[in-house]
Amino acid sequence: MGSIILRLSVLLVLSGLTFSREAGDYLQNHTDITTNITKIWSKPPGNGNNVTVWCPERTKINNVFKYINTALSCAIFIIGMVGNATLLRIIYRNKCMRNGPNALIASLALGDLIYIAIDIPIIVFKLLAQRWPFDQSTVGAVFCKLFPFIQKASVGITVLNLCALSVDRYRAVASWSRVQGNGIPLITAIEIISIWVLSFVLAIPEAIGFVMVPFEYRGEKLRTCMFNATTPFMEFYKDAKDWWLFGFYFCVPLACTGIFYTLMTCEMLHQRKGSLRIALSEHLKQRREVAKTVFCLVVIFALCWFPLHLSRIIKKTVYNEKDSARCELLSFLLVMDFISINLAALNSCINPIALYFVSKKFKNCFQSCLCCCCQTKTITSTSPMNVTSIQWKNHDQNYFIADRSIHKDSLN
Repeated sequence: MGSIILRLSVLLVLSGLTFSREAGDYLQNHTDITTNITKIWSKPPGNGNNVTVWCPERTKINNVFKYINTALSCAIFIIGMVGNATLLRIIYRNKCMRNGPNALIASLALGDLIYIAIDIPIIVFKLLAQRWPFDQSTVGAVFCKLFPFIQKASVGITVLNLCALSVDRYRAVASWSRVQGNGIPLITAIEIISIWVLSFVLAIPEAIGFVMVPFEYRGEKLRTCMFNATTPFMEFYKDAKDWWLFGFYFCVPLACTGIFYTLMTCEMLHQRKGSLRIALSEHLKQRREVAKTVFCLVVIFALCWFPLHLSRIIKKTVYNEKDSARCELLSFLLVMDFISINLAALNSCINPIALYFVSKKFKNCFQSCLCCCCQTKTITSTSPMNVTSIQWKNHDQNYFIADRSIHKDSLN
């Protein structure tokens, strides 16, 4: 599915971008809050006044691109809302799924759900209307603060939850005698609260920096949402932002996963050589499956977010807004930016799909939950592979009781 969407993204971007006169027209009409690929305003040497620096050609958006990208965003919205909401419902309604790792996965899904519900509709509106929603009212100013704040907070929630899951998997393997029962441990609840608080705190500079900026274009007075640094701290944040985002929001989860999964592998090899090899074989098999699930989520995160961070780094290190030959690089960065934005949004809806294919437990739960939404009568489903039976108790209770074969591959 990811490869199909990637190919569609490349096709629609290459076919959708055409060039005429002014590169700034694109940014003014379609400002990307995730990353500003170009700067319309710059200061020439020896002059303190802001002047507009234009490319010889303008970037505009082809109608074909608008419609294809809108369809892609709508697909991400529907899949993400249904998938993440179903995932939250499964963990909430089924008692045997209420444990530490699943609580972290639920926290991850809730952050993605908030991002999809708020940010994607605004992205689609900006693309179709080519302006900021409610740009002439107070509501538009509120959205200008809320939009980047939710986007950065959602990424922070994803990053910190993946780190917490990696640490939890190492603790589960290292403490082989630890038995995970039903219920969320106190330490996991504290971790989740800390993750959300820290994510919101780190996103505050985005809410402060983004404001509605008035400008005049071809005799028309317009307003759009842009990052405007007005204090020394915000100037420092603006200069260091790209490296900070790449370091904390991308490198940290990958480094954390690499470290703890290396330690976990060493621990598994040590336990395999010990006298408890037979007794621990089934125990380690279950937890290896969960570790594989977490590792899959981290890999998906890396693949979805790497292009966006790469475009930021290229723009930061190579792109020079005062270079007269920069426009060819600008067109490449715009294409790369569209692809990376679609991939980053894809990360918010793909985690439930990954869990469906990687985890047998979640696969059974998803099938049962979706069947429940379509039917109200009693359902009994038996799998020939692991003799899994799922029984719905009545019309009013939407949770299921699974036999021991389901508990066998549950998240420990």
